[in-house]
Amino acid sequence: METLRQLIAKPELTVAPLVLNPLMARMAEDAGFKAIYLGGGSLGWLQCVTEANITLPEMARVAVDIRTVCRLPIILDAGGGWGDPAHMHRTVGLSEAAGFAAIEVEDQVLPRRFHHHVGQERLVPTEFMVQRIQECIAARTSPDMMIIARTNASRTEGIEGALRKAEAFHKAGADMLFVHTRTAEDIRFVGERLPAPLMIFAPEDGFGGYPLSRADFAGLGYRLACSSGSAFAAMYKAVRQSYEHLAKDELDPFLGKGGASVQMKLAHKSCGLDKMLEVEKRTTG
Repeated sequence: METLRQLIAKPELTVAPLVLNPLMARMAEDAGFKAIYLGGGSLGWLQCVTEANITLPEMARVAVDIRTVCRLPIILDAGGGWGDPAHMHRTVGLSEAAGFAAIEVEDQVLPRRFHHHVGQERLVPTEFMVQRIQECIAARTSPDMMIIARTNASRTEGIEGALRKAEAFHKAGADMLFVHTRTAEDIRFVGERLPAPLMIFAPEDGFGGYPLSRADFAGLGYRLACSSGSAFAAMYKAVRQSYEHLAKDELDPFLGKGGASVQMKLAHKSCGLDKMLEVEKRTTG
């Protein structure tokens, strides 16, 4: 199993899909992914509280459950790092203890506001974020732990302002930079201006049909693309549809007749039921 640092050292793009529990992690592994992403945004929606209310111990517990059954490197969406520069020592210490391979720390003001989800940002000054990064580095004890510095300043200061912040984060020692933007034009501009390795969110609809291919991303210095919400959206749609058809005494067209039984058996396989049964057979019988 390759570490995240080993993956990032390659001249290619590593795609890390969103996972929120052990089963999703197993399914990501079955699909061939080499890293996974625990996103605060989607976990906040799953809990119906938004990521502004999600705590570090909650995310650490999820990671421990995931790592019990899946050894893929996990990237933590750490938001604003849960505090001031001094608090980064606990953030990094608990993240290392939970087994995260990297933490993505943003330049968000804390406590976070819900209106972040409608495009309104409250960001800390550049120097304050630089201190967050420096204390993350000082707190790190594992050489494998990566510090990813993210800025959302493209929403408040434009792409040029975001680049200036990212350059300061690079000088502070961040292992990877993440300038949050969704447009192919800005993604290309960032890649041409900042040093690799870079992180980005994967296109919401996937790479098929997107103006930039995976090879294009890699050529621009992007080494990590995390899918932040697509899997959650798929799960939400599938479950909502299942409930709606069940309430109307209708067959769910997504599963089709007999489909529930088929998918349950596949889920048992992903969960490792066969291995559990084999162990039980040769022990307690």
